Amino acid sequence: MKLLKLINSTFLLIAFFSSQNFAQEKEKSVEEIIEKRFELLNHRLDQLEKAVDDILWYNKVGDVANIDKVLIVGPPPAKVPNPTAMGAYNPLKFWAYVFIPTKIDRSKKYPLIVLPHGGVHADFTTYHTHIIRELIGQGYIVVAPEYRGSTGYGKSFYERIDYGGLEIDDNNASRDWMVENYDIVDKNRVGVIGWSHGGLITLMDIFQNPDDYKVAFAGVPVSDLVARMGYYDDSYRKEFSAPYHIGKTAKDNVAEYRKRSPVNHAEKLQTPLLIHTNTNDDDVNVLEVEHLIRALKAANKKFEYEIFKDAPGGHSFDRIDTKLAKETRLKIYKFLAKYLNPPFPFNTLKDLEKSGYK
Repeated sequence: MKLLKLINSTFLLIAFFSSQNFAQEKEKSVEEIIEKRFELLNHRLDQLEKAVDDILWYNKVGDVANIDKVLIVGPPPAKVPNPTAMGAYNPLKFWAYVFIPTKIDRSKKYPLIVLPHGGVHADFTTYHTHIIRELIGQGYIVVAPEYRGSTGYGKSFYERIDYGGLEIDDNNASRDWMVENYDIVDKNRVGVIGWSHGGLITLMDIFQNPDDYKVAFAGVPVSDLVARMGYYDDSYRKEFSAPYHIGKTAKDNVAEYRKRSPVNHAEKLQTPLLIHTNTNDDDVNVLEVEHLIRALKAANKKFEYEIFKDAPGGHSFDRIDTKLAKETRLKIYKFLAKYLNPPFPFNTLKDLEKSGYK
């Protein structure tokens, strides 16, 4: 009903201003009003989609995990529209999902996985169902932060985005919150894993906070924002040069884009790291990850990596439900287990399938 009212009011605006025979400048203002209306509508639809997907979590993993969604804080916003307003520099509040295996003994301690989602503007959804079930099946506790800029929380939070910046602090804040608030979390067995943008966050977090993580996995990670701006189109670049975000293009402020790129921090690596990439990736071009691999090698860093050759699924090749994807996730889990020692590690593909799929 609200959607119909919004659409009706929009068309009434068009009809009103058209009938007034306004000058061209006024017609432009009408277009701006309409565009703003639809922008707000998109945010409301994102909030609705988020509410529906939150309910689905209980249906999809509620049989194996206790699920919670907690409101925590990260640093103040990178940009404050009204610096003199009351509370303008308060810590930024954001949500995080918590998944705890139902089968664990709460008198013991368990390893924690921090799992940041991907997407420039996206959110943590039931797309991750099988990954969560697989992690839970091994006895991991999982926290998935909805860091600043995530969708489903309205326009204001969306415009708090700080790609490669304060979102890293949000991710680490979710790790710290779990350690501080759950006695069952072993602070000495914390890993971080992420794909795509989540892979960038994973890398930057271990570079900035090496003592906080025992191991990390970065799948098809965004690695070089300067190169990325070169091969993407203007609509993508505008996500970064928007006034509420970086505010300038890579051409106008290359130093800022380099600062937010993992490839330029390779010398900071101290955490055991596994990297995966795919030659037919249709989102993060393999050249980005190759730049990162070369930078890590040049810095004489020890790490593991695998470049998959035209694996079906492109950017999502190891997150989908093909046999290759499941075999690849098994490799990832075995790498993590070497450092985190989960109570129920997977040894075979059947172990993974039994936990991950109903």
